[in-house]
Amino acid sequence: MGGTPRTARVGRALTVVTVVLATLGSMTGAASAHTSCAQVPTVYGIPPWGFHTGPYTGASWFAKGHGNINLEANTVSGVMCQQDPRGTIIVSVQHHLVYHSHYSMMWGFPGNIIKIKMRVTSSNDPNCPIGTVGRATLYASYNGVRSDSVHFFFPAACKDQNHLYHGTQVNNQVPPL
Repeated sequence: MGGTPRTARVGRALTVVTVVLATLGSMTGAASAHTSCAQVPTVYGIPPWGFHTGPYTGASWFAKGHGNINLEANTVSGVMCQQDPRGTIIVSVQHHLVYHSHYSMMWGFPGNIIKIKMRVTSSNDPNCPIGTVGRATLYASYNGVRSDSVHFFFPAACKDQNHLYHGTQVNNQVPPL
């Protein structure tokens, strides 16, 4: 492997420059990567459970989610996201269904309710770190009334993401017993 010491130095320098550029490129990609509710697919039709809080285009506050549920086994799964001016979080639904009822009253109307635990899996809100555990209450009114709601609850570390969505723009599918 003949060559001059100068050639060896140039080769090492090129190797170092390549490694530095690759490292900077991956750091830039990580820094510019952002959390987006677009990562959570929109489910059309009637999922086992799901919701959206209104139109996503142009809205600075919204949330959506969907998943599977087994009321007999008290289990639930799924994904939800929430976007507000502070940032966007994506959460995975924890396996145990905390509470469910077909005979619930909220906002003065009867309906179905489920209460679930969730864990933040992606966040660009600096005050809401990945791994934070929270809970959500999903309420779907019935008998033709449109008074659905979704309520996110988080501990102090993520309190900026505590939001209540309620009204005719909220569309919630919570299964009956």
